[in-house]
Amino acid sequence: MILDPDHMTNRSFFLSPSVATAVIALTAICFGLVPLFARQLQILGVDSSAIALYRYIFTAAVMLPFMPLARAKRREALLLGGAGLFMGLGWIGYLEALQTAPIAAASVVYMTYPLFALLFAWAMMGQRPNWRAMTSGFLVLVAATLLLDPRVLSTESVTALLWSLPAPVSFGFVVVVLSSMVPGLNPFERMACGMTGAVMGLAPLALSAAPDVVMLPTRTDQWLLVAGMGIVTALIPQFLYTLACPRVGPSRSAAAGSFELPTMLAVGWLAFGEVIGSREVASASLIIMAIAIAPAIRPAR
Repeated sequence: MILDPDHMTNRSFFLSPSVATAVIALTAICFGLVPLFARQLQILGVDSSAIALYRYIFTAAVMLPFMPLARAKRREALLLGGAGLFMGLGWIGYLEALQTAPIAAASVVYMTYPLFALLFAWAMMGQRPNWRAMTSGFLVLVAATLLLDPRVLSTESVTALLWSLPAPVSFGFVVVVLSSMVPGLNPFERMACGMTGAVMGLAPLALSAAPDVVMLPTRTDQWLLVAGMGIVTALIPQFLYTLACPRVGPSRSAAAGSFELPTMLAVGWLAFGEVIGSREVASASLIIMAIAIAPAIRPAR
């Protein structure tokens, strides 16, 4: 039987809510492995714009046949493509932060995206934040304050973390667009538009990099890292997330997705010998609590 992408959004799809939640948690672990691949490529001298491009281009190539071409879907496709472009460019700041700041600090800043999603939902769709949203935002601010302390981090690290803020801002914007503003696109068309937009934004930066910057891997181990990052942290988990997310909704998806943060912390500790102290644990715990209590973004009528 041939799977119809539009049929996969139906409530009768074979994943039960409990299984879908477990699948989203698994995809979050895969997403959390990004620093493992990205930092090793940075050590080898590969430019951040190229790393970001390599992550998205695998998924964009596979999803390209699902690109919506019908006139009725063109407006939503362009909107999501623009959001993907914004997301791809924002991700460069996160990669740059990984070079100078601890993975724990960069990851906590990145995981503040639910706060920005709530702000965009308020600004773009009039969904005023309730007490849960305000509590979630307060927890995010406390968590960021714990880590962005110049007495603990170097000035260079704090500056890099501040420059990485476009990453969670852009991802929060994408969450709002995906959940509420493109109802006419099925999950695979959404993946095609978002990933293609990211590639279109990153490709010019990657191609215009300085001549002394490494853009294309030259050794087998480098290509394996590129392929691993594209497949393990993007293509496979995004495919599974696309199937599972409609079964549980935005709120539960965000809660299950919080598994990404402890995975990032474990990568920094196990792979790069970073110390995970009480400050990092407390900050990560606050972020996970904030994600768990954040209200769902309601689809626009």
